Amino acid sequence: MTYLLLDGIRASYGGTTVLDNIDLAVGKSEMHVLLGPSGCGKTTLLRSIAGLVRPDGGRIVLEGRSIGALPPKDRGIGMVFQHYALFPNMTVRQNLAFGLEQRRMEKRIIGHKVDAALDTVSLTDRADMRPHQLSGGQKQRVALARALVLEPKLMLLDEPLSALDAQIRKRLREELKRIQRETGLTSILVTHDQDEALSLGDRISVMNAGRIVQTGNGQDIYYRPADDFVARFIGDANIIEASRIEILARKAPGKTAIIQPHAIKIGTTSEDALNLRARVLEASVAGASVRYLMDVAGVPLKVRTHTSSEGQYLSAGSESSLSVRWKDIHFIPSVAVAEGNVNGYMPTAHSPEGVLRPNLQK
Repeated sequence: MTYLLLDGIRASYGGTTVLDNIDLAVGKSEMHVLLGPSGCGKTTLLRSIAGLVRPDGGRIVLEGRSIGALPPKDRGIGMVFQHYALFPNMTVRQNLAFGLEQRRMEKRIIGHKVDAALDTVSLTDRADMRPHQLSGGQKQRVALARALVLEPKLMLLDEPLSALDAQIRKRLREELKRIQRETGLTSILVTHDQDEALSLGDRISVMNAGRIVQTGNGQDIYYRPADDFVARFIGDANIIEASRIEILARKAPGKTAIIQPHAIKIGTTSEDALNLRARVLEASVAGASVRYLMDVAGVPLKVRTHTSSEGQYLSAGSESSLSVRWKDIHFIPSVAVAEGNVNGYMPTAHSPEGVLRPNLQK
């Protein structure tokens, strides 16, 4: 069932189109992620839903009611920003109570709601502290609780974790997912971080140049990208013109193959699979995985495998067989590949013939 409907949302600034006829349906209790590079329009779309930006055209319908003409305060929407925007002279409890006090609620009711919100974000023991006494992660949880306490119909989150360091961001990501599941609150999160999108989103809309390029669950977006932009933005896929490998050209003439590095198996061949012979160009250990760059008849392939307890892996210059199941290869309409720059790699003046080196200008 559609809970939030965006129908033909358009916006432009100074003659530049920022949102180009955006259509989107978000289900009740869904965590929907808007994912894309800086400048693609995702924050403008979020602010349009909140009423902070007035789009040039289109409809915004929440719970069957058109809200496009309503001021932000009457839309029943909560918003959490990248920067916490907490009142520095107030305690955590006072920050949460402020919005309820503006609604002239009884003190007893305000107290109950604030206590419940503090418990939800696990900050009861920080209730009497002021923002300068809190860590960045704690401040962001206060900002989230301040929005939750107002019991919005829809929660909008504008890159709420981007200002935090990696470890805190990972912990808060898990906390945010728990809170959203427990409350059942329909939410839209904006991010440019693909890991964040894949871990949090029930569905993801990938945006580029003011348009939604593809909407689907994480598996759809990752394994079956709609085009080369999505394939390049999500994951670290091999993007190969089928004509570059003879067997691919026979299988899917005029198509481009998308192959995820971890789908390629080393040292095996099998039926119903693309079987290749490759030479190792580079090998590097990255935590629990080994990353290879391999050459297949002049075509570079990125391959990723798990490390073993013995730490054994193929060295540069060695050869091995590769296989990838046909069902793990996704084909899209052929895309233009710059001459001499295939799959993000290009020959260098110092490379042996047929050996490709990383294109550092990518």
